[in-house]
Amino acid sequence: MRNDARVNAFILIFEGLFHECDENLSKENLLPLNKEENQKFFEEIMSAFKLHKDEMKEKIEAHLKNFNYDRLFKIDLALVYLALCEILYCGTPKAVAINEALELAKEYSTDKSHKFINGLLSAILN
Repeated sequence: MRNDARVNAFILIFEGLFHECDENLSKENLLPLNKEENQKFFEEIMSAFKLHKDEMKEKIEAHLKNFNYDRLFKIDLALVYLALCEILYCGTPKAVAINEALELAKEYSTDKSHKFINGLLSAILN
């Protein structure tokens, strides 16, 4: 299931918002990925995040209304990056990536976060 790969990518993207993360040091906090395709998907997301973080940051900042990028809730920001990585660089269908990010928001973030994330992703992608 790709869900475990997404959760792992979300964890490392979140960590990467605070400092340069070392995947080898962080592996003990990650879910085991039993299938090679899940590991490949995880690596694809992380590669996209590392290569395109600045470009995605510009897109996010350009579409923020009444929000400051540096003051965004980091969990929500990590989920936006995750969805953008999947849609823009990994070939995941837009609806699937957004839905998965929203489900993770319901599990890991605040009650209102999924609405914010959905609105921001819609603004960026439309």
